[in-house]
Amino acid sequence: LEHTVAILVERLSTLYRVSKTNFFVREDGTRVPKFVNLDMEEYRDMEITYTAFIRTLDQEAFKDYSAGIVLQAYLPDSHLIQKKLTEWAKARVARGGAPIKLRIVKGANMEMEQLESALFNWPLAPYDNKLEVDANYKRMVTYGMEPENIQAVNLGIASHNLFELAYAAKLGQANRVTDFFYFEMLEGMADHVRRALSEMAGDVLLYAPVAGKKEFINAIGYLVRRLDENTAPENFLRYAPSLKTGSREWNFLKQRFVDSCAVIHKAGLGPNRIQNRNTETGSPKNGTYHTDEFTNEPDTDWALAANRKWAESIRERWKKSSRNAPVEIPIVVSGEEIFSDRPTRVCLDPSQYSETGDPVRVAVFALADTEDVERAVATAKADPDRWRETTLRQRHWLLSKVATELRRARGDLIGAAAANTGKVFAEADVEVSEAVDFAEYYPFSARAFTRISHIKCRGKGVGLVISPWNFPIAIPCGGIVASLAAGNTVIFKPSSDAVLVAWRLCRCFWQAGVSKNVLQFLPCDGSSTGAELTTHADVDYVILTGGTETGMRILSQKPDIFLAAETGGKNATIVTAMADRDQAIKNVIYSAFGNCGQKCSATSLLILEREVYEDADFKKQLVDAAQSFSVGSAWEFQNRMATLIRPPGGDLNRALSRLEPGESWALEPQRVGSNPYLWSPGIKWGVQPGSYTHTTEFFGPVLGVMCADDLDHAIELVNQTGYGLTSGLES
Repeated sequence: LEHTVAILVERLSTLYRVSKTNFFVREDGTRVPKFVNLDMEEYRDMEITYTAFIRTLDQEAFKDYSAGIVLQAYLPDSHLIQKKLTEWAKARVARGGAPIKLRIVKGANMEMEQLESALFNWPLAPYDNKLEVDANYKRMVTYGMEPENIQAVNLGIASHNLFELAYAAKLGQANRVTDFFYFEMLEGMADHVRRALSEMAGDVLLYAPVAGKKEFINAIGYLVRRLDENTAPENFLRYAPSLKTGSREWNFLKQRFVDSCAVIHKAGLGPNRIQNRNTETGSPKNGTYHTDEFTNEPDTDWALAANRKWAESIRERWKKSSRNAPVEIPIVVSGEEIFSDRPTRVCLDPSQYSETGDPVRVAVFALADTEDVERAVATAKADPDRWRETTLRQRHWLLSKVATELRRARGDLIGAAAANTGKVFAEADVEVSEAVDFAEYYPFSARAFTRISHIKCRGKGVGLVISPWNFPIAIPCGGIVASLAAGNTVIFKPSSDAVLVAWRLCRCFWQAGVSKNVLQFLPCDGSSTGAELTTHADVDYVILTGGTETGMRILSQKPDIFLAAETGGKNATIVTAMADRDQAIKNVIYSAFGNCGQKCSATSLLILEREVYEDADFKKQLVDAAQSFSVGSAWEFQNRMATLIRPPGGDLNRALSRLEPGESWALEPQRVGSNPYLWSPGIKWGVQPGSYTHTTEFFGPVLGVMCADDLDHAIELVNQTGYGLTSGLES
């Protein structure tokens, strides 16, 4: 937040300086500086917007400048923010400063708030009913109209609802403050109401969207949004065109107004979103580990100050220096932890690379040998703790305890992922939520099979889970939990690039009561000792997430193995001429460069219908968005993209450093500073069908852009890649 606010203060100051020296001439000849109103759309922006606003105006240069801000009455937080803003403004005026203006609106982003709430399993930020929204609006207007408040915080009463407008007008007259507020409406909406207001109160401020021909698609989007909003069942404008006093519609609207007046002081006050990771215990509700209900685990709500402080505490614990001794990680075989007398490797922090040497060493881990493999497989086959004999209900209960341990370890899992793999906190956090979901849900999946008539289910026996480094929390947890839920014993071979995260993950299982005979931990060399595991006669199945070559090698070495594998991908997003281009860019940029592009489902190809491909503004915006995707250390929270897992080599190095025939750099990738693990995003324009860029998986921050004649042609180009993992369509 602090980094963001600092940038916004700088940019807002530029706008204010220009506004102060440019004037608007009113009808009476009065010259006033141009006015800037700071709007906000999403709940997540509220604290940022408020903080940037007051910090900018607190500068001496803007002591005499009057600016505005908007608060949305459909947020139960808004009235508290209004009070805080008013006290600040009154103190500013008392020091000789200019008043500010507050525009009070009801809010028009409900669908996006509902979507965000559903996606991240957070409480809905706005009120969930119109009655309280209307009541809070009146509460804010009433407070704002108090004479001692409105002189420091002038009001903009923004509404098209006759009842709300009349309420504000009568209240302003009663308080004798009509000179300190004015009405605001949208141009073209309820123009007859606007004319009546002008006759009664004088000037009405109209908000008019302005779009040139090139922005026509944006204008259509705005119009559709307004139409959708204004035709909602409880919206006044739905009834306004033919509204008559005494009609059924009039009485309905009148009663809604009266009802909301009755609850002005009863409407909820304060935030609905109150998650605080600092105080969570992870314990199940009512002490019950296994219930017959499943709900998705909420991700961390970074809009909340408490959770940002929590993130700082994780960084303090997990950001090691060269002075810290690395963690020693043993192998775990037959219930025994073994570290000594084994070869070792180190886990490095790629965010802390220096020119004088390697990144900071965060852990040293033991490597299993051939004897360890034999002991581990023999133990898993013998199952001395009789895991295979447990009932599904017993396993479900224990895996629910694993879910609890994962919740408690969220901070440590995030910290380990940042320290070991360079993952930014926000991307590691969602992995923990997914891991918890696996632990809670997979036992239900297993139960579903047992309830199919005429089918008898049992575990396969000994499972080998081979996990990747790019999703070091969720993916291994999914494989382990699925195996345990079905009654199998598990040998876990983590990626050598993510052993620290894997170790912390396994401890969650062991702390929950899963025995070290049932889940064994076996880091080893993949090409030699690892091959002994995958080809072992007593390993009954392998769950692999990794490279395509690895999967094919396992099958060639042991053709009869039961292999469940997710391997590579060369994924595309298609954008047609009918797409919302701003939204398409937002989605493509995150898909291409989130996780540094190091995921099999990343958008590696962007296939544009010709009209979009030839749109210079689209290209400019795409490049600008990629340039704005901040790159740097995972420990600096302003960064959206941190390090690669290792300095680029092979296909990725070629993709970052060379153009193929017909291609040009729309955005050339650069090494960031002296750290070979840090690279900025790259965009190749003019990728040719059948080319190296078209058909090769790079697994890094490189986006290739292709032109398609139409949707059918675009689909044909996607199918030519040779992969079939994921694709997206913006249309």
